[in-house]
Amino acid sequence: MTETQRETMEYDVVIVGAGPAGLSAAIRLKQLDPDMEVVVLEKGSEVGAHILSGAVLDPCGLDALIPDWKEKGAPLNVPVKEDNFYMLGEAGKLRVPNFPMPPLMNNHGNYIVSMGNVCRWMAEQAEELGVEIFPGMACSELVYGDNGDVKGVVAGEFGRNPDGTEGPGYEPGMELHGKYVFLSEGVRGSLSKQVIDKYGLSDGKEPQKYGLGMKEIWEIDPAKHREGTVTHTMGWPLGGNAGGGSFIYHFENNQVLVGFVVHLNYKNPHLFPYMEFQRFKHHPIVADLLEGGKRVAYGARAISEGGYQSMPQMVAPGVALLGCSVGMVNVPRIKGNHNAMLSGKAAAEAAHAAIKAGRSGDELHDYETEVRKGAIGKDLKKVRNVKPLWSKYGLTASLALGGFDMWTNTFGFSLLGTLKHGKTDAEATEIAAVHKPIDYPKPDGKLSFDRLTNVSFSMTNHEESQPAHLKLKDPMIPVLDNLPKYAGPSARYCPAGVYEFVQEEGKDTKFVINFQNCVHCKTCDIKDPAQNIVWTTPQGGDGPNYPNM
Repeated sequence: MTETQRETMEYDVVIVGAGPAGLSAAIRLKQLDPDMEVVVLEKGSEVGAHILSGAVLDPCGLDALIPDWKEKGAPLNVPVKEDNFYMLGEAGKLRVPNFPMPPLMNNHGNYIVSMGNVCRWMAEQAEELGVEIFPGMACSELVYGDNGDVKGVVAGEFGRNPDGTEGPGYEPGMELHGKYVFLSEGVRGSLSKQVIDKYGLSDGKEPQKYGLGMKEIWEIDPAKHREGTVTHTMGWPLGGNAGGGSFIYHFENNQVLVGFVVHLNYKNPHLFPYMEFQRFKHHPIVADLLEGGKRVAYGARAISEGGYQSMPQMVAPGVALLGCSVGMVNVPRIKGNHNAMLSGKAAAEAAHAAIKAGRSGDELHDYETEVRKGAIGKDLKKVRNVKPLWSKYGLTASLALGGFDMWTNTFGFSLLGTLKHGKTDAEATEIAAVHKPIDYPKPDGKLSFDRLTNVSFSMTNHEESQPAHLKLKDPMIPVLDNLPKYAGPSARYCPAGVYEFVQEEGKDTKFVINFQNCVHCKTCDIKDPAQNIVWTTPQGGDGPNYPNM
């Protein structure tokens, strides 16, 4: 078998992913040295196409990177005016007052944004500085140097047949080499996973924890719209079945951003996160707001929730992990974009100093030191016990203990030390026999919708002639193990209806992967009990095409 021949392009820094971390790194590199050769490779059809976030943005990252962002027209148009927090019962609500909240929970000075549009604006700033940005260029492989360092990536491979062989229109892609490679792929990126495994970057760390975030954009009656209002809820409908909660952000143009997060360490495999989201919208406070409105967009993605104690080592020879590739979300604040930007800036500064000193292909320890000891580490260390408390003791106890711990951390100490997470989210799944099935109401087509209808509002598309990007390590496990033991949880935990168990008369049950529906959330890669499903990147440009997420 002949080795594929590819053209090679050389850069100072190769950046995978045009999210807030990758674009921040690119901008900072060019600010430090306009002559530096920097390329950003984005798998989405355009910058922002795969960006999904709540999002209330703390502008501290932008302040540090582009201090005059207001004058340059950054799309931060909706300052937060009002903060509400509710505990929900099935038909009622209890307002939690703001005054006992730790100061870090205050949203004063933050903005309700579309992170997709913020990234589009950041890409414009980067290109004005001379950064090369190539959308539609999925990075399918890492390229290693002779000394075991990461020296580049393979990007832009197209035209393989469903069985993986080269089709008639096969394009081998290119190798893009850099003195350093930055992986800013977002949560559970395929190349980041390989780097973490190859170099043992998670050794001695707590397992990363995740949530599944689902979001719809609604256009509502202008009489009900309160621009700048931020509402978070906890409690119903999840109750004791899972951790999680909701957000409702009143955005501009009579739009509200409605989201629901389910922590993926839930035990009951019968739980159906997507249907929990749909049921949530029937609560009176949500139903009254959305009545007469229309949903205009839908999407989903995983969220890294492990925090401070789950961050792997961030550097290996020639490569650095940025943003959500490490996991920098402040869970109680439901914010990570500011830390992603700060991480990109820090990585850029470390790489610039190294290159100026004549180095390449080594470990950028200065970057890791800045993340752990600087603003990012301080932000995450204060809240490090909130997630493990929630996982171990449930919602009510964790609110009291977590709040107390955040208050003490405000003064620089914690009586609890640093708590451990324990199991991975896959290991947390228990067998179906010890749990009751959950009866979910049928979507009404007005407030709640079936998955496939909603996926059509994500504008997702995959070229069907390519190999499925969702790989099974063992094709027999779904039917022989996951179905009898766990009641086939992949048919429920996927928010896009990718997986189904099909029973045809007189034939064995068949496991079907409808990879065309995939919105690239990575939940299957995270939650599958046998860790049998591996998410890999499809052809560049494929996947969701989010307009304003």
